[in-house]
Amino acid sequence: MPKMTGSRLFAEVLRGYGVTHVFFVPTILMRALAEMDDLNIRKIMTHGEKAAAYMADGYARASGRPGVCLAQQIGASNLAAGLRDGFMAGSPIVAVTGGPDTTGRYRYAYQEVEDFTQFDSVTKLNMQVDDLTRLPDMLRQAFRAAISGAPGPVHLRLRGSHGQVAEGEADLQPLVETQFSRVPAFRPEPEMQRVRDAVALLAKAQKPIIVAGGGVVASEAQAELVELAEKLQIPVAASLNAKGSILDTHPLSVGVVGVYSRACANRAVSEADLVFFIGSHTGGQVTVNWKIPAVRTPVIQLDIDAEELGRNYPNAVSLLGDAKVTLRQMIDATQCKAPESAQAWTGRVRQLVAEWRADSEPLLKSDAVPMRPERICREITGALPADGVVVSDTGHSGMWTGQMIDITQPGQRYIRCAGSLGWGFPGAMGVKCALPDRAVLCFTGDGGMYYHLAELETAARYGINLVVVVNNNSSLNQEIPLVQTAYKGKPGGRSDDIWRFQKAVDFAKVAEALGCAGFRVEQPGQLKELLPRAFAMGKPVVIDAVSDEQALAPKAWSPGGGSGGN
Repeated sequence: MPKMTGSRLFAEVLRGYGVTHVFFVPTILMRALAEMDDLNIRKIMTHGEKAAAYMADGYARASGRPGVCLAQQIGASNLAAGLRDGFMAGSPIVAVTGGPDTTGRYRYAYQEVEDFTQFDSVTKLNMQVDDLTRLPDMLRQAFRAAISGAPGPVHLRLRGSHGQVAEGEADLQPLVETQFSRVPAFRPEPEMQRVRDAVALLAKAQKPIIVAGGGVVASEAQAELVELAEKLQIPVAASLNAKGSILDTHPLSVGVVGVYSRACANRAVSEADLVFFIGSHTGGQVTVNWKIPAVRTPVIQLDIDAEELGRNYPNAVSLLGDAKVTLRQMIDATQCKAPESAQAWTGRVRQLVAEWRADSEPLLKSDAVPMRPERICREITGALPADGVVVSDTGHSGMWTGQMIDITQPGQRYIRCAGSLGWGFPGAMGVKCALPDRAVLCFTGDGGMYYHLAELETAARYGINLVVVVNNNSSLNQEIPLVQTAYKGKPGGRSDDIWRFQKAVDFAKVAEALGCAGFRVEQPGQLKELLPRAFAMGKPVVIDAVSDEQALAPKAWSPGGGSGGN
């Protein structure tokens, strides 16, 4: 076995797994980064560890390949914080940090805090590498764990604050299993009797509905989802993670269900007599805190992770398997249902969708100034290229885009933040690194944009040419109802201190100062002309869209009224 440095091995392993970008804050694995120069791996140096984790996360979600982020020991806590969103979203990330040298432990070594356990709750696997000879097998295991089953982040802590354990030389052999270079690593099949049971229940139900989750996207099972729905004439709702898995214009599509939802989707799922969850955690957001569907509604659940089956709803049938393979088996095992035999239910669902669209239309077309966010979303729908990708921040951004942007072409995609405000912009940078030849648009608010504003310089430095639309209402206006409650309906005095920003801030000027193109838009008609230009400019573009401070996203519809919260 030839002698090799751990630095060279690290770089070779990343190339072997198809990694094209690493995101990091120095100083970490400097010799390994130098080795990457002749291996076509691009090094993206960020202004913060959390942003590096978010970029790796966006890269992983867009490509299905592991995203890699690095930080020295003092930045490890920031990197761990950045993994939280990827953990919630099931994103395959390999995070590497430096750690204490054995000679300095328990002696107040400079910058040393025991941070290893901080990664326990945000990773599938958390490992330490103290011996250089263990680097090959532990790196291999990191990629296996990140990709296998339900994907998720993993963490390797290397001995030495900068990962110096990798600088040594030993008899090392890069261990690369290309099967674990892309999700899914395996496509397990369910038991055939369970498939037959599920098909029989769906065929018998009078008002069945499918709720597609992020597992549909991870498995690339969108075509099978639509084929099964069409064959059995079953309406399809989508979690925010699965938006776009069926086109918003498809006659069986009812839109996003849950807290960040269209009312028509929540109403349809509530009225169903059988719900088929595919690749969904059935968590609080997609079910409005387990109100939709009602707990006693019969449920079929398909998931690649056995622990998820029946977690929140007792299953009439549980299907353990890959979504693409299982849906194909179901398609082959069922007979076509005549559209007229399902007309009562599909007609009811289309009525709900039509009512929602009619209610939304005035705001989607509004010429009001300051602009309505619905109008901003309408212009994005119209301008998004056939292969364009919308990346959304959380909170109001997720609500507006989930409800008001339509995915109308098979090549378009939607990728959302799992809950960490500020993820949108750096996450979208990672998406653009993964998909350099596709138009990528980030939708965020001013509150989200402030988190990682400095990364505009990173985008300009590396030519990460995405378009960022900032829904700028100079506030965290999603908090208005909470402010009203806190002040017992009579805000005044210093109530502005807890939700308003300066109105004079111009994100377009900030963008220009950091090397990007910037445009401030105050009239809705300007967006229609500007968005296609922005996609074609060949540089990072920020569109500062001044919107109505009092425009609040509709609360989630739920049985008996009320909301599932923000």
